[in-house]
Amino acid sequence: MKLNVPGATLYYEVRGSGPVLLMMPGGPADAGAFRKIAEPLASHYTVVTYDPRGLSHSTLDGPLQDERIVEIFADDVHRLLLATAKEPADVFASSGGAVIGLELAARHPEQVRTLIAHEPPAPALLADPARERATMAEIVQTFRTAGIGPAMQKFMVQTRIRGGPPPPPPGEPTPEMREAMAQFQRNMEFWLGRYFLAIAAYEPDFDALKAGPSRIVPAVGDASRGELAHDGGLRLAARLGTEAVVFPGAHGGFESHAPEFAVRLREVLHD
Repeated sequence: MKLNVPGATLYYEVRGSGPVLLMMPGGPADAGAFRKIAEPLASHYTVVTYDPRGLSHSTLDGPLQDERIVEIFADDVHRLLLATAKEPADVFASSGGAVIGLELAARHPEQVRTLIAHEPPAPALLADPARERATMAEIVQTFRTAGIGPAMQKFMVQTRIRGGPPPPPPGEPTPEMREAMAQFQRNMEFWLGRYFLAIAAYEPDFDALKAGPSRIVPAVGDASRGELAHDGGLRLAARLGTEAVVFPGAHGGFESHAPEFAVRLREVLHD
């Protein structure tokens, strides 16, 4: 499905029936990040997934102010909820999507019943925001001068993420695989070149989050202890005066542990 928003066209998918559960991806990810977990959830919810503007099937139809990407992306989700939900929705938001989810809940609390903010990597939440922002700026500069590979090496060091992406399957890639790889390359370039520093600069409105009617649930993975985004989830909980909920797996547990993650997600939403 497509939704026209100011300056862009959003691609989104809807599965299942019941109350709306919107799932927000982070970084260069798109709706496909939630494909594994959307199916087990669709028997209980109307699951809405989407590609953020500028990524995959969501096109830019006009200029984009990079420094306002968090606010613009949150406004996109506000408009997507107007199109798909008649009542306040539950929202699961991952990584950079969790940062944008905080902006959505602060600006449009009437649309958000519960926001599960899973491992937000915002420097504003961390022990030394200035150092983390400087490192993120260095990563972007490395991308601009040396490309994705060297930039991602520095990114992995900063975030302390263990492991890495799986190797490509053996053999000659099919046309579909080539297109998927090209799309991933474009998404990485948009993320590092335009989106990354907006996450670095963002300052959550904690007063609005605490005063609003939305239930904010910070979340972390049980296998990501010691990683930067895990620390972000713990520190978000501390700022809000609550405790982080633990989910199966690491930063991408909704993919690697989809069945167990779906069960835990339903438990948290029904607490």
